[in-house]
Amino acid sequence: MNTVKENNLTGARDKRVLFLIAILSIVIPVTVAVLFYFDKATANTTVDVSFQPPLHAILNSLTAIALVVGYINVKKGNVRVHRGAMLTAFGLSAIFLVSYVTYHFLGERTIYGGDGVLKYIYYFVLLTHIVLAVVIVPLVLLSVYFGISNQLARHRRISKWTFPIWLYVAITGVLVYLLISPYYA
Repeated sequence: MNTVKENNLTGARDKRVLFLIAILSIVIPVTVAVLFYFDKATANTTVDVSFQPPLHAILNSLTAIALVVGYINVKKGNVRVHRGAMLTAFGLSAIFLVSYVTYHFLGERTIYGGDGVLKYIYYFVLLTHIVLAVVIVPLVLLSVYFGISNQLARHRRISKWTFPIWLYVAITGVLVYLLISPYYA
């Protein structure tokens, strides 16, 4: 009797959480996209956000490191270190997202000024980074939820997609910064 009741509670909780993940998976990318077209004239331009792009690269680098540490440790069977590393990666990504949104709300847009083959490389990396950054939002949220709720079969199924995409997004975030950094004002 208790098992049926527990399954009903878990099912109801899953529905609520999955609904919230769906909402966040839409709201986060839409918010970021809107900020690119936001009229900066109404923003508080007295706040200096020029330190944020290198901070974003640092956060992405640390995220990539945490992801690799987590991956190595889950392969070794060290679940405690895996969980800590992945929650660290999640926290770093959350800090990055808040900082990134703040920067694009208050900062000036930077245009890539390079040319030649490097320009095509930059735009390819940027485009794939942006597309996969949108894709990774629900994958990360689902992976974290299934992991912390101990739904390990579901966690493994989604994480086999989450890990390589999340790692790619973290690494290309650093690469995009390195390629565009000479053009910051």
